[in-house]
Amino acid sequence: MLEWPRPARIPPEDEALRSEIRAFLAEHLPDLPADILSRSWMGFDAAFSRKLGAAGWLGLTIPSEYGGAGRNAFARFVVVEELLAHGAPVAAHWIADRQSAPLILKFGTEAQRQQYIPAICRGELYFCIGMSEPASGSDLASVQTRATRNERGWQLKGRKIWTTMAHHSHYMIALVRTAGGPEDRREGLSQFIIDLSLPGVTVEPIRDLTGDAHFNEVIFDDVQLPPDALIGEEGAGWKQVNAELAFERSGPERILSAIMLLECWINWLREHGHDSADEELAGRLAARLAVLRAFSMGVTGRLAEGESPVIEAALFKDVGTGFEQSLPPLISDALGRRPEQPLPAELERTLVYTAAIAPSYSLRGGTREILRGMVARGMGLR
Repeated sequence: MLEWPRPARIPPEDEALRSEIRAFLAEHLPDLPADILSRSWMGFDAAFSRKLGAAGWLGLTIPSEYGGAGRNAFARFVVVEELLAHGAPVAAHWIADRQSAPLILKFGTEAQRQQYIPAICRGELYFCIGMSEPASGSDLASVQTRATRNERGWQLKGRKIWTTMAHHSHYMIALVRTAGGPEDRREGLSQFIIDLSLPGVTVEPIRDLTGDAHFNEVIFDDVQLPPDALIGEEGAGWKQVNAELAFERSGPERILSAIMLLECWINWLREHGHDSADEELAGRLAARLAVLRAFSMGVTGRLAEGESPVIEAALFKDVGTGFEQSLPPLISDALGRRPEQPLPAELERTLVYTAAIAPSYSLRGGTREILRGMVARGMGLR
């Protein structure tokens, strides 16, 4: 049942991290133009991720015995918000830190925790997500990639698509079928940790409208997995993946993907003047951003309490990415009202990049249609 997230405040001890991470970024983040900073959680920089790990900014919610800081979800919220607001290149560690480590911590064996989590916290081990498939889209329950048990463990065959950063990742956590067929929907699904260097794994990049290639199709041609590649219980994959999606869909990244464009435009207004229409638009966008941030903090509060607000995270992801996608056309229209004023090259490049990448905001992490179906079921409407 859908439960509106309770209002939440960031505890003072977690808010205090903000000045510390800003000092770290002032020292380690290069001075780059806004169009490059706009790539943030698509920006791959392994050396920067290792610096974050060495400074203790990764694995904030992971217990200290596995290399983490043992703090709550609000500590990570503060650090992530600052990283994204400054355009830090976080793609290398992003998925591993956000959801792979918490998933392994909750459902994995002790051997899996010891093998993977400390290296994730150090910023040295990178994961991607294997959910969508070419013939399934965001309908995760219809996956056909199959792992069949044999005398050496599991034999894997199938395809995954839209796997962000698979070409840079060491491992994939994939949702695959271990029993039944697509008609069985949520039954017979399991999760596996897949070493992407194994024979039979092929990673094919997919270039997007911006010219970047962070999406991939990953092909498994009779890949032999060891017995300990299985996470949790066989057949429990649907429950596990839904817990994972609460982490994926509820964070500040769902409202800050286009923040560099907004900041670049506002800076331009400060330099070149503004009229009442500009002021009205800027105020409206700031108000929407504030409300969405409060929503995200509310979901974070429930995560901090050990809950799994899957439906609420789906709703936040839908409305958050809708806000992000509205920024390029709204700002473009505002700029178009002053054709006599030439745009600085940095603002123009940032607008062009953000407009090109924005359609992906409502695709990655679950399409709008899938999310709204989840919300409708949570409200008892389906």
